[in-house]
Amino acid sequence: MAEHELPLRFYDPAAVVFDTDTAIALLADMQIRKAIERGEFDNLPGAGKPLNLPHRHDPDWWIRSIVKREGLAMLPPSVQLRMEDAALDEQLDQLWDEAAVRREVEKFNERVTWARYQLPAGPPLITMPRDIEATVAAWVDRRAARAEEARQKAAEEARAREEARMNERSRRGFFRKRVRRQPPHSAEM
Repeated sequence: MAEHELPLRFYDPAAVVFDTDTAIALLADMQIRKAIERGEFDNLPGAGKPLNLPHRHDPDWWIRSIVKREGLAMLPPSVQLRMEDAALDEQLDQLWDEAAVRREVEKFNERVTWARYQLPAGPPLITMPRDIEATVAAWVDRRAARAEEARQKAAEEARAREEARMNERSRRGFFRKRVRRQPPHSAEM
């Protein structure tokens, strides 16, 4: 017999002591397992449907309420950056200064670079940093195109107003009662 082995006479299975909570949990677990084996939990009403629990049962109720109230989306960085990249040109078009456009593109590039150094969480990151000079040049071109479009629209509106004014004049002239002047009558003698 080895020194670390105790003789069978020293082993007493009744010597194991459980507190009341542990004993109740073990008994409940045993009863649940037997019921599962008998099939008593099969085809219960509402099986597979979400539970409609009040918020007090959710330990993260406060963060869920903030997310719902603020309309926040918890997206992986790769998806979030893809969405930002798609909306970046519209966001830049709202800016009036070339320096502000450069700052926004630099911030976007910093977020892309930071995401590239992080462990991937979700889909792979396919968004690339933007070339600042090319993006600014495209912004300048879009701005010039919008200005030309606005000038053309203003010219068309001015032409339409002038035509309406001319039509109104000619219509007024058409409906105006024409009175012919009669030459003065000479009195017959």
